[in-house]
Amino acid sequence: MKVAWRISGVGYRLQRMTARRVTYAFARLAFATAPYDWTLGGRRATPRGFAPGEAWPGDANRGAAIVHGDFPFCGETVRGMDQPWDAEAGARWHAELHGFDWIRDLRAHGGDAVRARARALVLGWIAAHGTWHRTSWRPDVLGARLSNWLGHAEFLLAGADDAFAAAFYGSMGRQAKHLARVLDFAPDGAERIVALKGMILAALGLSTQRRRLGRALARLDDELGRQVLGDGGHMERSPAVQFVVLRHLVDIRAALREAQEETPTGLQTAIDRMAPMLRFFRHGDGGLTLFNDTDEAEGWLIDVVLTRAEARGKPLESAPHTGFERLNANRTLIIMDAGTPPPPGRDGHAHAGTLAFEMSVGKERLIVNCGAHPGGDPSWRRAQRATAAHSTVTVEDVNSAELLPDAGLGYRPAYVTVERKEADGNIWIDARHDGYAKSFGLTHHRRLYLAGNGGDIRGEDMLDGAGDHKFTVRFHLHPSIRASLVQEGSTVLLRLPSGTGWRLRSAGGVISLQESVYLGSRGDVKRTEQIVVSAATKNGHGQVKWALSRLAGKG
Repeated sequence: MKVAWRISGVGYRLQRMTARRVTYAFARLAFATAPYDWTLGGRRATPRGFAPGEAWPGDANRGAAIVHGDFPFCGETVRGMDQPWDAEAGARWHAELHGFDWIRDLRAHGGDAVRARARALVLGWIAAHGTWHRTSWRPDVLGARLSNWLGHAEFLLAGADDAFAAAFYGSMGRQAKHLARVLDFAPDGAERIVALKGMILAALGLSTQRRRLGRALARLDDELGRQVLGDGGHMERSPAVQFVVLRHLVDIRAALREAQEETPTGLQTAIDRMAPMLRFFRHGDGGLTLFNDTDEAEGWLIDVVLTRAEARGKPLESAPHTGFERLNANRTLIIMDAGTPPPPGRDGHAHAGTLAFEMSVGKERLIVNCGAHPGGDPSWRRAQRATAAHSTVTVEDVNSAELLPDAGLGYRPAYVTVERKEADGNIWIDARHDGYAKSFGLTHHRRLYLAGNGGDIRGEDMLDGAGDHKFTVRFHLHPSIRASLVQEGSTVLLRLPSGTGWRLRSAGGVISLQESVYLGSRGDVKRTEQIVVSAATKNGHGQVKWALSRLAGKG
């Protein structure tokens, strides 16, 4: 069985070697040459009398750090650098740096000295990376940079001399020309939306790019038709990506409105469908649920995005196309991953967390997944993507999907089913997946029940197949939860910050409290605990039943 598992994993790797990726690998050899750089010249770009507005708030504290030469991105901080373009840091850090999203932080800090510092950084970038570079000229990074330079043009140009303006617009013209050539090479998914956003804003704001607006909008329409699923979820199945893509689409629509251009029907429809799905992924505290490379994010910023989206649709209870279920009763909320992982090429954010769930009561999180590590440390990222970092079942400490070293999945569950029933306010979920079929010959079957009063949750995890195998059922707890084993280790009492109490009991396994970590708050690793129920299959069958019940009293 393990041989079949490995062969299948090789197959998923080969699926990534698309003709587009191979062609782009060869094209990069040409992009690095002087003749290609010469083709980016020609008529100098000038402003078209329109600059897209920048409505997103920045972080003044991070702006102050950047002014002093400290660049804190993606869980890494490079300190004491005037020009950081070739600093030693991870790939994610460099993508964030070269995308210039942090200009809004300098703008939030404010003042003429800060504006001068921003211009110095732009000129430093042009000097160091004004010609093609593998990372800084990657389609999505280039698209983000063009969007941010155009969106903050007024801030950068106020008080600037003619030499800066000429260098600024001249560089943007060259970048936009290259971006138009490599749009098709942008990775499938959110990164392609970012690249298209840069192309659309360049077409609206630069004299040399106006003729490309129609093509870019047509491409955007095609991408949204593919990437936004029938229930409004994004095809990458990540709440964080859902949030980011919706934010980009809102920006594109705002720019078109400011330029007095018509909003395409496909763009408006995508916004109207994605906003309710973003609400679907929110807990009662306003933050996001922690699936597939997601942290909580900032609840107030999610509010701003939803307000600007102007879409008032309520979240669905079931999202069958994206593969998630939402159970809500009397302030108790459960969100469950009940779908197959995205296919190769779209699974860069995928975790091995099939059939995991999170639970909150009002504004307090109780059961969580461990979250996502934002930095470039591969060991941390791999640990957070593992099945054991999710509130689900793990067999023999093996992941339910193969984690590839950089990102994405090799072998993964191919067959995930879910059935939902509701009656008198009570909700039943019956789901299963075959992620352990080729490795151990087992199928994981999870049943959940939420009573209409919100105070009674029952679960059943079963493994069916062949052989004798150890398995664990994990319930990761939010750091704010106080847990204690009682009744000779057969029950766990859980106390929420509000004083509300819950009790977890199980049958079919041995309960223990173990250490865990929580990365739901961006860049912050917190110690917490997890409830672990250890059991084993016998002759291919194993079963653990568990129940969560709210204790009488406060709450």
